[in-house]
Parts: sequence; C-alpha cells; structure tokens
Amino acid sequence: MQQIDIEHFSLTPQQLDSLIGEALGQGGQWADLYFEDSRWFDLLMRDSQVSSGGMHSDFGCGIRVLCGEKTGYAYAESTDYASLLDAARCAGSIASQGSGRSLDFSLGKAPIKGVEVPPKKGYYPMEKSWDECPAAFLSSFLTRLDERIRSLDARVVKVVASLSYSTSKVVMYNSLGELTSDFRPLGSVSVQTIFIQGGQSRSSSVSQSFRCGAEMISDSLLENLSSRAVKNIDRLFEARRPKGGTMSVVMKAGASGILLHEAMGHAFEADFNRKEQSVFSSMMGKRVCREGINIVDDATLPGRRGSLNYDDEGVPGQKTYMVTDGVLTSYLHDRISAAFYGVAPTGNGRRESFRYNPIPRMRATYMENGSGGASLDDLIAQVDKGVYVEEFSNGEVKIGEGDFTFYVRSGYLIENGRLTMPIKDVNVIGNGPRALSDIREVASDLIVDNSTWTCGKEQSAAVSCGMPSVLIDNLTIGGEYAE
Repeated sequence: MQQIDIEHFSLTPQQLDSLIGEALGQGGQWADLYFEDSRWFDLLMRDSQVSSGGMHSDFGCGIRVLCGEKTGYAYAESTDYASLLDAARCAGSIASQGSGRSLDFSLGKAPIKGVEVPPKKGYYPMEKSWDECPAAFLSSFLTRLDERIRSLDARVVKVVASLSYSTSKVVMYNSLGELTSDFRPLGSVSVQTIFIQGGQSRSSSVSQSFRCGAEMISDSLLENLSSRAVKNIDRLFEARRPKGGTMSVVMKAGASGILLHEAMGHAFEADFNRKEQSVFSSMMGKRVCREGINIVDDATLPGRRGSLNYDDEGVPGQKTYMVTDGVLTSYLHDRISAAFYGVAPTGNGRRESFRYNPIPRMRATYMENGSGGASLDDLIAQVDKGVYVEEFSNGEVKIGEGDFTFYVRSGYLIENGRLTMPIKDVNVIGNGPRALSDIREVASDLIVDNSTWTCGKEQSAAVSCGMPSVLIDNLTIGGEYAE
C-alpha cells in the first residue's frame, strides 16, 4: 500500500497540530483535516473515432469542526498555510454557533476493536501504474473494442465507449492525533451499443470498473465487454409488456443488487436513522427478515470499485454486517453517528472530494449466499406466475417510508416454474422492509457486480453492489392492466 507523506502537501507535523488547535479554538469537540491530490484522465469514442479526451486535476484541503452534531466545514484550494488557517478558523466559527448534545468522539480512536488495519499491499494493489500507460494504447483499446462489437452482430449501428481512470492521494489528520493516508486508483470502461432491426432500435449498456492499475486494460476485458454488449439482443427485440399485478419476483444474481443498495442500504445509513428519517430507525436488534439472511457492506473486497483501505475520516476499511441471521445488527456509521449511538465507526464516512464534509455512505453492499444451496433454477421452479428480473435501472426510493419503484431493463415472465416470454416496460414496485420480510429463498450464487456504479446521495461516490439470486413474494408488477 503506497504511503503518502504530509510533505507531499508542503506541510509539517507541527503545522497540522497548529491547524487543529485553531480549528478547536472556538469550543469545538472534534476537528479533522482532509488533504487531496487527484488526477483524472478520460477518452470518448463515437462513430468509430476517439473524438475527445482530457486530463483534469484537483488539489486542496477540507477542514471540519464538530460541536456535538453541529458541523462547521471550510476548504482551501491550496495547502498554503495561511489559507488553511483561515479555513480552520472559519470552520470553528460555524461549529461554535451550534448547541445541543455533547458527543464523545474518542470511540473512533484507532485501532478500533475487532477491525484489522488494511494489509500491507492494501485492498487495491497496482501491478501497472496508470501514469506509465500511453494514451495511444488506451485509444487503441477503444478502437479494437468498437471493431469487435461490430463484428459480433450485423445489427449494430452505433457504439459509444468511454475509458477513464483516476488516482487520488489523500492524507487525513484529526484531533485524536491520528495520521492516515491512502493512494486510490480507479479505472472504468463503459460501452453503449445501439442495434436496429426491422425499423426498431434497441440498446445495451455494459461497463467494468476496478480499483487497480492499468493492468485491467486487457484482451480479457475487451472480450468481456464486447460479448456482453451483444448478448441476448434477440430477446430485446422479442420482448413484450406483460399483464401487471401482485406476484412473486425472482431477481438474478449480480446487478440486481442495485435494488438492495437503493431500497434497503440507504435506509441503514446512520444519519437517516439518527435523524429518525429511516423506516429502520427504531428497529435495531429486531428481526427484519427470515433467519439465514445476512446483508453486508464491505470495504475489504480486493480491487472492487467500492473498496477502501481507509474511509474519508481515517477509519480502517472493514466488513460490516447490517443484517445478521435476519436481525438488524448495525447501521452504517461515520464518526458523528457513531458518537451519537455510542459505538465505534464502521468506516462509512465518505466524501466526493475535499470540498465536501463526510457523511455515511455505502461501499460494496451485498447479501450473502443462502444456506440451503439453492440454485437460480430452483427459485424459478417455485413460481407459478411471476417475473424473472435480470437487470434493473432507474430506481426511485423514499427513505422514510421505504417505498421503491424500479424499472426492469430485461427479464422474463415465469409461468408454471419456467421462463416463457421476454418482457419489457415493466416496473417492480414495493416497500423495502416488507420486501425483506417477503424473501422466500436466497440462492447460493452470489455475484458482486463490477459495473460503474455511482451513488448520488448529496455527493457522488463510487460503490459496488451485488446479491445472490433471490425469490421475493408479493411485489407489484406495473405492466398492462390485468382484467
């Protein structure tokens, strides 16, 4: 794991302590500094030509002061000491205007009991530096990807592909005297393909994203993306809109985990519960689904988009069980909510950049395998009439009530335990807590999806999601009116 020294930001340890002292000088209980040096590179290909690209950078420091639950935040777009002093005083002044409950932030002092410090190489070691990867090589990859997709299906009329990578050097220091750093690489390739047949058009979207180096740009990645881009396109042209109604739904392993992320994961984030805005705010320690179901938010999966060696508050990455054997056992905490509830932070304090204060956010959220060894076919066989969902998109969730609506991108009708008609233009409508309690069975085929998932809760954050195949009863399918 690459170590970033504070000297990279032209500061000394003594200056860090001085900044913390200034930040706390107006009565704050907690202060932290977040230094960031980020670089981005991107290429875009359309009409078989790499048409645009660019390099971007961002550099600065955010300073936060907490007085109970009141947050004061300020940032500087440089690490000039005078500018940082002004930001520290500004953040302290904002926080001092708060009032209310005093919190004990010492519970977050590392090492947190039961949490391991990231391994020596971290959760995202790089085999090949992005800085050593020529732009011509990356451009050639997109050109070959375009050619390969077009060769696989004569109906392809347009391919739009993008390739991007970023590297971020961050250093964090707080009023507990903890100094941590992280080097975060992130590479992504996305492809949208448009097909035309008989005057009708259909599209597919596929992507891959990993926290790793340029070694991800390979022939195997090219084949993965191109084969998925054209997979099952015949079915998309054949799909029809089914009758709607209340029925059972089987969700395919992998990308269906976006429903778990949106409809349930957000409701487990501790800020919503601390403010009593979540439907789960009074359910800690209570059963929320049947025995044997475990729901996890995990920062420790090697190379995954949502993994973190440390969160943006300097807390070590860890695996957090939100639901254990069907019982709600933990929220996802930043340092504020952890102090509020009197527990250790779970490493979920995340921010988009140094311009934002950290808030509880997911990392890699998934449901673990069921214990019964069931397969996807076993789940489908249990359904007399229902829907099999391969992929969701465009979801909406009400955190307080737990109500959700998700558009089905692809799937099938299930009749008498068999997949029959391909379906389109269908919404799955339900309620998060109710859907949890209505899970009939969980298969043993967990997939954590590697697509370019980005969560947009106030700020953007790279995340991962996944699940095994699951069978859920009593969901509403918004199709044609059923007589």
